[in-house]
Amino acid sequence: MFGYVVVNRPELKIREYDTYRSYYCGLCRTLKKRDGLISQMLLNYDMTFLALLLTGLYEPEEETRTARCVPHPAKKHPEVFSEVMDYCADMTVLLAYEKARDDWNDERKVSGRTLAGALRPHVEKIRARYPRQAAALRRSLKELSAAEKAGSDNLDEAAGACGRFLGEIFVWKEDEWAGQMRTVGFYLGKYIYLLDAFDDLEKDAEKNNYNVLLLQESLLQRPGALEEILSDTMSRCAAAFERLPVIKGAPILQNILYAGVWVRFNAIKAKRKKKDK
Repeated sequence: MFGYVVVNRPELKIREYDTYRSYYCGLCRTLKKRDGLISQMLLNYDMTFLALLLTGLYEPEEETRTARCVPHPAKKHPEVFSEVMDYCADMTVLLAYEKARDDWNDERKVSGRTLAGALRPHVEKIRARYPRQAAALRRSLKELSAAEKAGSDNLDEAAGACGRFLGEIFVWKEDEWAGQMRTVGFYLGKYIYLLDAFDDLEKDAEKNNYNVLLLQESLLQRPGALEEILSDTMSRCAAAFERLPVIKGAPILQNILYAGVWVRFNAIKAKRKKKDK
């Protein structure tokens, strides 16, 4: 489901992209340090966005190191480390574990059981550190599972469950900014869920899997209807972001929220258009 919250690279300055990569690489290294090699496979752009956002909001003390890694052995590159990176690494593992467990419980995917088993020792510690986030995630995933099993055609019911758990994860600290952070996460989560459903339309139709958009035939037949829903969702997300006192990294975050999130949507549309010719 994750991996849609990316940068629009052509619109970033070289220095900004290098900064973005330093957070991405820092999160990768933090995952390995805290939870081992298997956790590095869970690295995603969505949690990199959260790391940048929380850093811009709270401006924690950071350490930047240069290092080589297996994917990039030729040249050393900068990696950023901080409390925020630790938190985002923990949330990455928690999300992956709960998704893997649901894959096993709902679809009996062996890969889900295997991943959940490997992550379980780490997840117990994360749950102890962040009981609020862990409880909210399980609650929302149960709501999502119930909507899927009932075959709900309600976009808000299905996407809202995803929005609620991402909104809770976006709240690192219960302070004056918690409300806005929940709103940013909520609408971004809804956007991710709907875009993932749009991406998986053909595959889900072929396998007879639940997909809320397959139950919205009239919506799909109206040109631009889904794009209007997604645009409204992201405008609400961006409005909440603009109310946050974020200066550091703001151009990168704005690039993601106003342009980057549309990269995959436009690619999916272009692929479908080419296929239909």
